[in-house]
Amino acid sequence: MEETESIKYCLYARKSSEQDERQAMSIDSQLKEMADLALAKGLEVVKVKQESHSAKMSAQRPVFMEMLQEIRDEEYNGILTWAPDRLSRNAGDLGSLVDLMDAKKLAHIKTHSQEFGNNPNEKFLLMILCSQAKLENDNRAINVKRGIRAKCEMGWRPCMPPLGYFTRASTGKERDVIIDQERAPYIVKMFEMSASGKSGRHIRQWLEDNNVKTRGDKSIPLSMIYRMLGSTFYYGEFEYPKNSGKWYQGNHSPLITKELFDKVQIQLKVPAKPKWGSKEFPYKQFLKCYKCGSSIVGEQKVRNYKNGNTKIFTYYHCSRQVDRNCKEPYAKESDIADQLSSMCNELITDIRAVELNLRKAIDKFARMMAITHTDQDQKTMIGAYIKYVLKNGTTYEKTRLIRNLDIKLALHERKLIKI
Repeated sequence: MEETESIKYCLYARKSSEQDERQAMSIDSQLKEMADLALAKGLEVVKVKQESHSAKMSAQRPVFMEMLQEIRDEEYNGILTWAPDRLSRNAGDLGSLVDLMDAKKLAHIKTHSQEFGNNPNEKFLLMILCSQAKLENDNRAINVKRGIRAKCEMGWRPCMPPLGYFTRASTGKERDVIIDQERAPYIVKMFEMSASGKSGRHIRQWLEDNNVKTRGDKSIPLSMIYRMLGSTFYYGEFEYPKNSGKWYQGNHSPLITKELFDKVQIQLKVPAKPKWGSKEFPYKQFLKCYKCGSSIVGEQKVRNYKNGNTKIFTYYHCSRQVDRNCKEPYAKESDIADQLSSMCNELITDIRAVELNLRKAIDKFARMMAITHTDQDQKTMIGAYIKYVLKNGTTYEKTRLIRNLDIKLALHERKLIKI
């Protein structure tokens, strides 16, 4: 090694919060130990750097990359660190260090118990030690996966069980999954209600009425209810990892039967999405609920008659996003169209303000109907077009018209009200 007086050091400390570094010395301890070493050895430390970041992947540590650049810029030519694995656990960052040594930019690396100068033997030793750290990393990941797989094969899902179960420490290394006697009866009833056709919102209200809450003492949200209704854990099986296709038989007591679970899945099954444009609701983003301010959504109902005929009706109702107990009644789409037609002269006040495609459609309609373009006839032309589209237009034409209307309306007791 060259004279230490000619070397300026950067003290670098690193610790990751990941599982594989829980036993590593803390950053504060690294800084103290290496500062004491520098003082004892008379090393000149010109900069101190620290970061909490994993060294598994190359070029992912911003402070480390900054240090490499400062070495290239010749701000210092030595590194002081606790151990070689603080610098690198991957081939990419190790290669960057060796390249700097080959370029005579990095003259010396000093650790608590070793030192590496710019000579073949010490560089080779550095590469072996950092490669060993990478090997330990890789083996640890393999062992963790093997341990998780073995745990699954024993029937223990390696994560928190769903609501309705608790975990408790057993006499061995594994934890027991036991039934939550307080919540479990409500979970079973929840599946039975869903199998009988009750909606998720109905179940949520029932759970709230019975003061059934999460482990964090919060109301159970609708999204969590649907996740629970789709969890195979309740009848005794689980998939791990999720969407892997690897299924295991659980070593816990099931709350429900497989038959009940399958009935629930049939009830929850969402029908295939219809072809684009075949089922659109042109007024759903245009109208608001007068009572609570929520948006209005559309819904189709199929009515079967005794003579075998069926008829589809389209209704609009409050989405209940603001107030899920809102009592605003449903309104027929045909009634909404009739009311808009009666207001046709107020819906578009200036044809120049609407989008180009709609202007062209109105002009084409005017030519067909022999309506002139004078200011006096403009309102008549627009009103006639609106009535035509509301009665005979396609879903696309209705949607295009609605998004260009000037007026803001709310639905109240099946009537349109200006807001």
